[in-house]
Amino acid sequence: MKITIGDYLIKRLKEIGIRHIIGVPGDFNLQFLEQVGAADGIEFVGASNELNAAYAADGYARENGIAALSITYGVGDLGAIGGVAGSAAEHVPVIVLSGAPPLYIMKHNYPVHHSLGEGDFSDMARAYQQFTVGQGLITHENAADEIDRLLRLALRHQMPVNLQIPSNLTYLYIDVSDEPLRPVSHQSDQERLRAAVSAMRQLFSAAKQPAVLIDMDVDRFGIESELLAFIEATRTPFAALSTGKAILDENHPLYRGIYQGDDSEPGAQALIEQADFLLTVAPRFIEWNSGSFSAELPEATTIYLGRNHVKIGTEAFEAVALKDVLDQFLDRLPSKHQPQTEPEPAEPGFDLEADKPLAHDKLWKQLRPFFRAGDLIYAETGTASQAMGSLKLPKDTTYIASLIWGAIGFTLPALFGSLLANPQRRQILFIGDGSFQVSAQALSRIIDRGLNPIIFVINNDGYTIERYIMGMEESYNDIPAWQYHRLPALLSAKNRMLTFHVTTQGELAQALKDIEEIDHGALIELHLHPLDAPEALKKFGPDVAAFNYGPRGPENELPEDE
Repeated sequence: MKITIGDYLIKRLKEIGIRHIIGVPGDFNLQFLEQVGAADGIEFVGASNELNAAYAADGYARENGIAALSITYGVGDLGAIGGVAGSAAEHVPVIVLSGAPPLYIMKHNYPVHHSLGEGDFSDMARAYQQFTVGQGLITHENAADEIDRLLRLALRHQMPVNLQIPSNLTYLYIDVSDEPLRPVSHQSDQERLRAAVSAMRQLFSAAKQPAVLIDMDVDRFGIESELLAFIEATRTPFAALSTGKAILDENHPLYRGIYQGDDSEPGAQALIEQADFLLTVAPRFIEWNSGSFSAELPEATTIYLGRNHVKIGTEAFEAVALKDVLDQFLDRLPSKHQPQTEPEPAEPGFDLEADKPLAHDKLWKQLRPFFRAGDLIYAETGTASQAMGSLKLPKDTTYIASLIWGAIGFTLPALFGSLLANPQRRQILFIGDGSFQVSAQALSRIIDRGLNPIIFVINNDGYTIERYIMGMEESYNDIPAWQYHRLPALLSAKNRMLTFHVTTQGELAQALKDIEEIDHGALIELHLHPLDAPEALKKFGPDVAAFNYGPRGPENELPEDE
């Protein structure tokens, strides 16, 4: 059939479940946006800048499965690249649609605006090559093949791809098949598959202390149900890295907590490091989720499952698809392990002292009952993520903290994206004041679209997480004072959000009661002392300082307990 290049791209995006294209209009992508506007079942949603757009696309993909980001050449590419790099680090598939200058301009190397003025149009593609699993430049001849190739790559690898679209091509017609896009599934080598599964079963049959370790790729590869089936069929206890928090139910009787080497929750370190059969899916250790690299997996008895390979001890099995491995391993698996059931630790109690100022030692205990099964909860890098890391969340909670990339300001626009993807889901954000100021325009977009999140802004007068790393009293950790609870009314004439200015436990209790059943969003500004922090952060800061700067760096004088 005949179809324009732009309409073909739109058709393919819709086939993989994309209903919104997030981005910033620029003169090299406007023709494509005209085509998006004329199409049914998909729409362009603007962001206030390219970095926010990239973060929003990331949030959209985490809730929807995949996202599309539309930007213009050069200034748009580089404005978004920090967010796209974060998607690469966190294994989030985003289709980056970069509007490029007309193809004849690029072929003849004419210097134009939004470039370095040197006629080199390979520089943006080279930049994106570092942070995407595939790149392509559309021509009239290759359009259909390149579009399909890159979309399949993004789906297969759960990673961003970059598609450059010259501005003068999107309305040209091409001949294409009317077949829907079919992602190419990895085909296992049957001999290697049988060998891998046999080795796994042999190790499991001899095991006395099996365990499972969860990380983010369990979610990215969509194998939560398979792993849970194994855990429950064999009564095998499991733990999670902080980067895999809440992917499986933290209230499950076989859950043993967060594993991060010497900084693990009680019971998790022994479970993982003493396992004689440890099943894990592509774990990635950084200093933040490994107790400064103190994690020690039992290499001889650890099974590393990758997208298309298995490693058991020193033996590697290539060309085996992850789901094939799990399906065959689970088939006729004996239920022989009966671990001793550990008593559920009691939730920390909270006695309301209405006039007492907010402080972290009580704040999160007060907030914990507010969460519901099925919530999507963001914890911004910093005070929020440190506090939430050890907080047990309800069943079916989605928890997003971006612990690998760790860019402050990510969560507010990411919330915008996930709300676009699923506006009916209850979505909650905890964000610090410093992070909020990085990407505050996203709040305007959220309100303008009539979306209804619950946003808690932790106002502690600056970068408290940085203070505990270094510069406890230094001005470089200060930020301008804002009245955050007034921002919704200022940032959108359509504002319907309830806002609260909270300084005490009693005021927070009333705010939580007031927003329990609302349907139009809320922003709650929580005032805390700049030097008050969760216990986890008080340990984390000095550990980071020692890791980053060594014994010769300046040391914090930690505040004395009052």
